Amino acid sequence: MSKKQPLLMVVLSVLFWLSAAVHAQEEGERNPKYSYFSLEPEITTNYVTEGRRLGFIKIKVELMVDNPKLVSELEYHSPLIRDVIIETLNQQTATQIKSLSGRETIRKKCLEKVNELLLAETNRRMLTDLLFTKYLYQ
Repeated sequence: MSKKQPLLMVVLSVLFWLSAAVHAQEEGERNPKYSYFSLEPEITTNYVTEGRRLGFIKIKVELMVDNPKLVSELEYHSPLIRDVIIETLNQQTATQIKSLSGRETIRKKCLEKVNELLLAETNRRMLTDLLFTKYLYQ
């Protein structure tokens, strides 16, 4: 019986190691690796203020995806993405652009519209999130 104990310990050690490796792989699948794509250059466009004057807004946009392989597709479609964001900004009022809640609403609209565009172009929603890392208005 004492000769079987070392063999049993080796078998149990191997089983424990295999179960830990499988658990680590499953954990990696549940926690995706996020990547970011920065729209360059920053977007500068205008909007209509009260009194029908033009205001200007300058933003820096980061696009977040849960698969690093999607970054090259974002780069390919970046002119279309920029256009959708500029169009969305141009439709906003001065009050929406200048308020914090309006800014968040605009960000969500941009995320929704860019995902709709990417769905039409690639047959999938790519973005996990869209972030404004710079937001200046005048």
